[in-house]
Amino acid sequence: MRQRGSGRSFSSAKRTRSSVLALLLIALSVGSASFGFDGMRSSPSPSVQEETLLVPGLERPVEILRDRWGVAHIYAQTEHDLFFAQGYTVARDRLFQLELWRRQATGTLAEAFGPRFLEHDRAARLFRFRGDLEAELRHYHPRGPQIIGAFVAGINARIAEVLKTPEQLPLEFRILDFRPDYWTPEVVISRHNGLYGNALQELQTALLVRALGSERARALLDLRPEAPQLIVDEAVDLKALSPEILSLYERYRSTITFRPEDVRPEYRASHAETSSEPAPTFSDAQEEGSNNWVIAGQLSLSRKPLLANDPHRALQVPSLRYWVHLVGPGWNVVGAGEPAVPGVAIGHNEYGAWGLTVFSIDMEDIYVYERHPQDPNRYRYGDGWETMRVEREVIRVKGQAPVTVELKYTRHGPVIFEDPSARRAYALRAAWLDVGGAPYLASLRIAQARNWEEFRQACRYWYTPGENLVWADRSGRIGWQVVGRVPIRPNWTGLVPVPGDGRYEWAGFVAFEALPERHDPPEGWIATANEENLPAGYQPIPSYSWAEPFRAARLQELLSEQRRFTLADLARIQHDELSIPARLLVPLLRPLRLPGQLPWAQQRLLEWNFVLDQRSAAAALYVAWERRLLENYWNRRIPEQARPFFRSRPLQRMIEALYAPDGTFGPDPIRGREELLVESLAQAVRDVTERLGADWRAWTYGHRRFKRVLFRHPLSPAVASRYRAMLDVGPAPRGGSAHTVNMTGSGDVQTYGATFRLLVDTADWDLTLGTNAPGQSGDPTSPHYRDLFELWKDGRYFPVFFSRAKIETVTIRRERLQPLQPTG
Repeated sequence: MRQRGSGRSFSSAKRTRSSVLALLLIALSVGSASFGFDGMRSSPSPSVQEETLLVPGLERPVEILRDRWGVAHIYAQTEHDLFFAQGYTVARDRLFQLELWRRQATGTLAEAFGPRFLEHDRAARLFRFRGDLEAELRHYHPRGPQIIGAFVAGINARIAEVLKTPEQLPLEFRILDFRPDYWTPEVVISRHNGLYGNALQELQTALLVRALGSERARALLDLRPEAPQLIVDEAVDLKALSPEILSLYERYRSTITFRPEDVRPEYRASHAETSSEPAPTFSDAQEEGSNNWVIAGQLSLSRKPLLANDPHRALQVPSLRYWVHLVGPGWNVVGAGEPAVPGVAIGHNEYGAWGLTVFSIDMEDIYVYERHPQDPNRYRYGDGWETMRVEREVIRVKGQAPVTVELKYTRHGPVIFEDPSARRAYALRAAWLDVGGAPYLASLRIAQARNWEEFRQACRYWYTPGENLVWADRSGRIGWQVVGRVPIRPNWTGLVPVPGDGRYEWAGFVAFEALPERHDPPEGWIATANEENLPAGYQPIPSYSWAEPFRAARLQELLSEQRRFTLADLARIQHDELSIPARLLVPLLRPLRLPGQLPWAQQRLLEWNFVLDQRSAAAALYVAWERRLLENYWNRRIPEQARPFFRSRPLQRMIEALYAPDGTFGPDPIRGREELLVESLAQAVRDVTERLGADWRAWTYGHRRFKRVLFRHPLSPAVASRYRAMLDVGPAPRGGSAHTVNMTGSGDVQTYGATFRLLVDTADWDLTLGTNAPGQSGDPTSPHYRDLFELWKDGRYFPVFFSRAKIETVTIRRERLQPLQPTG
C-alpha cells in the first residue's frame, strides 16, 4: 500500500524549527506559566502493538497508527476507504455516544429506554429533515453522498461486529440492557446538536413585554448593535403566550440523562447515593461560545502565520470532539469534529489551518396562527385558509404498546404547539431545516482548500451554525469570514413572535458576498470571541444578542503587545485568566470608608492583580462579590413579575450603571451605589467564610467548595457510586470565569468551556498542539478514556504530529484493516 504523509512543506520550516522549539522549551519551563507540552517530557514510546482486522466493506487495505494520546492517523488508498475507516474507528472508540446520537436523531429513545422519552422522540421526528436527501448530501461536498455513505458503512461494520460478539459491547450497553442499531445517512445530517437561535429569546422577550410593556422591556434588554422597538403585532395575543409553547423545541435540543430506574438493578444507584449528590450553590447559564485568532507572519517568530482556537461547548464525557488524521487521495487533514460527522471541522491540511467561533445569527422565528373555528388543521393565511400537512408516525415504546403521533406542518415549518382554547397554533420557521442545515458538515469542502480564495469558496456552503471562520496558510495569508444563513426580514426585527398570516415573510437570505469578511489586515492579527463585531452600519442586523465584550477586549490587549509571537504565547493567551470586569469594579471600592471588618476585604481586593487564579484567595472573594452585585443590582432593576422571563443579567450593563448611577439607586444615586457596593461586599465575605472557613489565608478560588470541574457521564445520576467513579472524570480545581479568555463559566461547577484546543504554526505542521478532555475514547475501560484530563486541567497540550516520520515516533498501536472478500 502506498503510504501518504506530509513532511515539512517548505524550506523555511528547517530554519525555524530549532529556534521555535528552543523558545517553547524556555517559555514553558520558566516563570509562573502552568501550561506545558506533554511531548517534551514524555518517556520513550512502548513497543508498538500490532493488530490485523478483517473488515467487510473495504476496497483495499487501510493502515491506522494510534499515537500515545489516542489519536488515529488513518492511511487509505481510496476516498471510500478513508471515510469508511473513519466511521469504523470512531465506532470502535465511541459506540455508546454514537448510539445515543442515532436514537436522538431518529426519535427511537423510547424504544430502548421507555415512555419517559416519548416526547423526546416526538420532537425528534417533528424536526427531522424532510427535504431532498440527495441535494442535502451533495450540498456539503460534490461527493457528499459517497463520503457520508462510506462513513455510515464503516460505523455499521463495527456495529455488525459487536452484535455478533456482544461481549465487545461497552459497559453502558450492559448497564442499560440494550443494543446498538444500524445507521443511515439521515442520522449524520440530524440537526439536534446544532447551535441555533433565537426562538427561546423571542418567546421570553414577548413575555417580558407582556409583563412590563415595550419600552421598559427594551430598556432592560441588552440588545446590540442597537436597541430597536419591541413591537408586538396586535394579532399576537400576548395573554395566550406561555413557556409551554417551546416545550417540544426544548426537548429536541436537550441532552439525555438517565435515572436509576432506567438501568439494570445490579448497577442501580441507591436512594442514599442519589440524595447525597451535592448541588451547586450558583448555577451556570448557558455559556457556549469560543475564542479564535490568527496572527500574520510579520508578528510571529517563525515568520509564518499562527492560528489558535478554543471552542466553548458543554463539558461532557465522552468528549464532544474527536481528533483524527485522514490521509488518502486528495486528503491530508488533521483536527477534530463531532464523532458523528465525517471529516474534520477544525484543524489543518497541508496548506492552511482554520478555526471557528459562534457568530450570532437569528435563524428562527415563531409564527402564530389563527385556527379555523371548525377545522383545527386549517389556519388563516392572507385572505383565506390553508391546511396543515399532517404526518403520522408510530413510535415503539419499551414495555408498552406503540404510540401513534401526529406531526403537523404549516408553510413555515413544524407546528410546535396548539392552543385549542385560544384557537391558536404556533410553528417554527428555521433556516436550519432547509437543505444545507446540518452543522459542521460543510467543513468537508474546507478541508481541501489550498489557499484563501478556495477557503472562501468552500465557506459559501457553510450554513449552520453561524460562525466566525478564521484562516491562516503557509503562503502568509490570514483572514476572517462570517458564514451562516441570515434571513432577510423586510418589516420586523425577529425579536418577538409574529402572525403567520402572510404579512411577515422572509425575503430570502443575505448573499454570501455581503457577509462580513476581512483578510491580511495591517495590524497583523484578527480575533473573535462571539462579541458584536459587525462592520459599522452593517445591514440587515443578523442578530441582536451577542456575548459580552470582555473576552474580545482582553484578546485585543494581548495581541497588541509589541512582540513576536510563538506557540508558547498562544498557549499563555488561551489560559489567560485576567478579569476585565474585576479591573473595572474593584477601583470603585477605593474611596469608600467601610464599617466593621470589611476594610481588610477592601484591602485584599485593592492589592489584587485581577487574575482569577485557582490558588488565589482574593479571586474567591471577588467572584463572590461580583455574584452578589449582579443579583442585588438586577433585583432592583427587574420587577418581580418579570424575573421569570429575564434570563441573562448582563455584567457590562451593571458596570455602566455603577459608573453612571441613576435614580434606580435611590434619591441620592452616588450614595445608593456605595451602599450597594458595601452591602454586596459584606454578603460576599459571609458567603466565602461559610464555604471556606474564617481564615482568609487558607482560601483558594479553586477550592472544591467554590470553583471546580467535574465531567459527568449521562449515566452518572443513575448508577451506584462504584460505577459512577468509573464513568465520571474529576473533580479538579479551576480558575477563570465566564468573562476570561480561559472561559470556565460563572458557576461553582464548570459546565461549559474549552476542552478541545488547537494551536498551529504554519511554518511546521509537526509543531501543532492540541487538547481534548477527558480523552479520545468513550469506553470507560480504555486507557484513553481519561488520559488527557490531567494535561487539560494543568493547562498542558499534546503534540499533534502530521508527518509520517514524526507519527511513527509516538505510535503505540498499528492497526491493519484488510478487506474481507465475499465468498460462496
